[in-house]
Amino acid sequence: MTTTCFTRPSFKSRVVPVIVLKDAAHAVPLAHALLEGGIDVMEITLRSGVALQAIEAVARDVPAMHLGAGTVTRAAEVPQVINAGATFALSPGCTDALVDAVRTANLPFIPGVMTPGEVMRARDQGFTLMKLFPAAQAGGIAMLAALGAPLPDVRFCPTGGVSTENLRALLSLPNVAMAGGSWLTPADALQSGDWKRITQLAREATALAAGV
Repeated sequence: MTTTCFTRPSFKSRVVPVIVLKDAAHAVPLAHALLEGGIDVMEITLRSGVALQAIEAVARDVPAMHLGAGTVTRAAEVPQVINAGATFALSPGCTDALVDAVRTANLPFIPGVMTPGEVMRARDQGFTLMKLFPAAQAGGIAMLAALGAPLPDVRFCPTGGVSTENLRALLSLPNVAMAGGSWLTPADALQSGDWKRITQLAREATALAAGV
């Protein structure tokens, strides 16, 4: 049986915006603002009632954006995000039911882990790219460095506590493929439609990630 993995992302950005939208109408201009700032991926989380509608809008109107569905925690959500247009999914954790669902659907999936045992279990299931979440509470840079010695074949996308202050240090670790964060899409900027601010934040993050 083949396990769906996500070892070589097709998007260029090593910074993944973690997005909570309260208005689906913001999804498309947000996607354009991120692209203008050099970020070609977005994780729209299933933390609001408009998430699937927002995914549908971006999938339809912004084909250049690599579109992930985040906070996928139940097997039933897998066909929903696929039907909405997501091309991959991320989760704060990992369950057998969720793995079975993404495997059946052939959906690229980044499972969430926090401990060495969880990393080893996800690796046994066939995954070599995982989401360290919540990264700050799990130990951040020190934890990732420690995991790299016994588990050198696993790469991570730390999320939770990632900011401009630690982004470069995280991305410089050999076992960090990318990093996710919500600072790129502040709630007040989304609320006011301040797309120029989001583009500037994206440019700053892209510059920090460059050359690491």
